[in-house]
Amino acid sequence: MKPTTVDTGRAYRRHLGRKRLTLLVLLGILLLACLLSVCAGSAGLGPGQVAAALLGGGTPESRTIVWSVRMPRAATAVGVGFALAMSGCVMQSVLRNPLASASTLGVTQGASFGAAAAIVALGTSAGGSVTAAHPGLVTLSAFLGGMATTAAILLLSRVGGASPSALVLAGVAISSMFTGATALVQYFADDVTVASVVYWTFGSLGRAGWGEIGLIFALCLLAFCYFFWNRWNYNALESGSAAARSLGVRVDALTLASLTVCALAAAAAVAFAGCISFIGLLAPHMVRRFTGSDYRFLIPGSALAGASVLLGADVLSRVVIPPTVLPIGSITAFLGAPVFLSILLKGGRHGCWR
Repeated sequence: MKPTTVDTGRAYRRHLGRKRLTLLVLLGILLLACLLSVCAGSAGLGPGQVAAALLGGGTPESRTIVWSVRMPRAATAVGVGFALAMSGCVMQSVLRNPLASASTLGVTQGASFGAAAAIVALGTSAGGSVTAAHPGLVTLSAFLGGMATTAAILLLSRVGGASPSALVLAGVAISSMFTGATALVQYFADDVTVASVVYWTFGSLGRAGWGEIGLIFALCLLAFCYFFWNRWNYNALESGSAAARSLGVRVDALTLASLTVCALAAAAAVAFAGCISFIGLLAPHMVRRFTGSDYRFLIPGSALAGASVLLGADVLSRVVIPPTVLPIGSITAFLGAPVFLSILLKGGRHGCWR
């Protein structure tokens, strides 16, 4: 017996319902991760004391710790996780490469070089934190560095006809080049500035103030609006460039604009949090197992998952060797490297990189 239109409609609604449920679960996980992040620390504050401080009660010391240290840290993790995860999700779509992300393609390293050059040349950092004097210059320099890498990737994929595996190798080469350039910039700086840049490149969620956090969220909101507006175009790209063009998608313009927005979002994250790797690779692949390649759900799901993963990594960095706070970039690298290798080996077995 053939399925009727009514049966097909019900199956489709159940299918959408499962994806919506996935987003609700991810939102719940994010809220729980935020709560754990605010409660974690060496000050010895219990959940009751944290709740009281959040509501304006408790001691002055607890309110200061919660509102001036832990809340900005958690908010930075959410904003940076949003930016890196959404960028990785869209890069994987427009480049049709499951290994694409800001870190694996060298965009993070390019943005890191731009920001480090601004810190050394303009003196926009002191003690490892971006000062209120020139946060826009650091972000602009990071954006230009990220865009330089993006332009190189576009040139290789469009003009040079590079394969997905070649793009990954090109990303490794570009990353090495910008890492060397960052080291060269530090060579001409004084000891204090070098220490500041080195500390900054480790990655930290504790340097951004509320004004900088607001800028990160504003850029994330703009990026999300653009990505979500083009969700159907990204879905069309899943069938290939030719099929997308037959459906009226301007593939080249979409790719250029999407990578530009990705570079801007990643640059903002790097400028205020330093080098944080693999969030853009981890989050989309985690969510894709539950939503498939439907960008109506994959884009917001990746953003929620990226923020949750970064919050979890931040909690781990503070509780492993208390009261020492480990570099957040090292934690995410340990989490992301096995996933990168797994995707690479899986693609090789199925002939995806030939």
